[in-house]
Amino acid sequence: MRILTTALARAALAATLVAGPAVAAQAETVLHVGNLGEPDTLDPHHASGTWENRIIGDMFLGLLTEAADGTAIPGAATSWQVSDDGLTYTFDLRDGATWSDGVPVTADDFVFALRRILNPELAAKYASILYPIKNAEALNSGTMSGMENLGVRAVNADTLEVTLEAPTPFFLELLTHYTAFPVPMHKVEALGDDWVKPGNMVSNGAYQLVEWLSQTHVIVEKNDAFYDADNVSIDKVVFYPSEDRNAALRRFRAGEFDINTDFPSEQIDWLKENMPDETRIAPYLGIYYYPINHNDPAMQDERVRAALSMAIDRAAITEQVLKTGEIPAESFVPPLPGYSVAKMPFLSMSQAERVAEAKRLMEAAGYSSSNPLSLTLRYNTSENHKRIAVAVSAMWKQIHVNADLHNADVAVHYNDLEQGDFQVARAGWIADYPDAQNFLFLLQTNAGVLNYGRYSVPEFDALMEQAALTTDLETRARIMREAEAIALADHANIPIYYYVSKNLVGTHVSGFVDNAKDIHRTRWLTVSR
Repeated sequence: MRILTTALARAALAATLVAGPAVAAQAETVLHVGNLGEPDTLDPHHASGTWENRIIGDMFLGLLTEAADGTAIPGAATSWQVSDDGLTYTFDLRDGATWSDGVPVTADDFVFALRRILNPELAAKYASILYPIKNAEALNSGTMSGMENLGVRAVNADTLEVTLEAPTPFFLELLTHYTAFPVPMHKVEALGDDWVKPGNMVSNGAYQLVEWLSQTHVIVEKNDAFYDADNVSIDKVVFYPSEDRNAALRRFRAGEFDINTDFPSEQIDWLKENMPDETRIAPYLGIYYYPINHNDPAMQDERVRAALSMAIDRAAITEQVLKTGEIPAESFVPPLPGYSVAKMPFLSMSQAERVAEAKRLMEAAGYSSSNPLSLTLRYNTSENHKRIAVAVSAMWKQIHVNADLHNADVAVHYNDLEQGDFQVARAGWIADYPDAQNFLFLLQTNAGVLNYGRYSVPEFDALMEQAALTTDLETRARIMREAEAIALADHANIPIYYYVSKNLVGTHVSGFVDNAKDIHRTRWLTVSR
């Protein structure tokens, strides 16, 4: 690994970053990416954001990975076999694969990684996504001891066996997610949490970490030890935190960014007229929603939760505030193949009727124009989030609610949500795999900190546990729909709209394929200046 630590190297890098892509191309092919927020971590076992996934997914390769169009393809495993009962998966690992320091990648690395993330002592906030693995939940929750009881084992150095609790239709898709990525056992055991620092971190994917300057950039460069390195065109990627969408748009227009992973919605008319080829909008498997803190005394009143949701004019937000093709939400789970969503119970009412009923509910709960409910609405820094929050606060004003708006950068904001330090807040969830369970699990008690509002209803949990053990896909979908209906009737959170992905992609970038997961690994991209 080449580490840019000398004064000369740093000066050369600084000149490249200031000058932008045109100068960088003289020496090597560099991709400059506006990447929304500052990563909270680059450890696959502690990450939870899409902006972290873009970097981590360039550096690490799971058993399966994503093709250019987002579909699951062989990754660190070249093939696999599934037992007749659907419970045991046997993976054949890629011959000769190594970490970027030349140490072989073995089945033991995967066993070590899965035991690590599910060890309750690590407190990995995303561990529950791996609960389909046999004994994963019991071990992660602490009701079972001995990580050797986890349903994973190395048959030999090149063969990994994974046993599940029940047949899981989405399991192979799940393995593309960073929670299932291997980590280098030899580095983690030697260095502990310091393994993720530049100079220590090794990876098994197309890129390796070079530098991470907080609030400035993360730089990765091509990993020559990667099995497909000869077909990786881009030598270096620079990821910039870019929460200010207007500033990021200016940098994209100036040629400082080759790709920007969002843009301010109020600029959509200008973009369509002036940069139509660079403006990429596509369907996206995600939900924009407001979690409600069920531990907050005011929010424990179902009438208040119902009123807050009913008063929001979702069509006005998508058509007048955003104007970029987002779809008003009718459910928490967005439309998915093979799943008929449950819908919010007030959808048959007109918006005027909803507001009138919301006002009546608030008054029944003891609030009035002279005694309004005061609450804090939190959102992470973004022009779009702010504009939506301003619009929502005006809508709530009609029903005796005064909302104080509070913003923070993305890392602080999501840390507050995970700690339950909020009343109502903005959040978004993008599918890790196209299955209703990947949304509904966020409302299960065992989802831990990802269940931001701490919604906990035994009937909902029981249905989700039943669905997890159901092999018939139609029956499984029906059970999950029953669970979703319970959460929607409880107003467990406030769904607002279904996402579209919004990217700015330079016409000199090839290989960027719009897809419902909005996953675009750099190994598939090329740049021509």
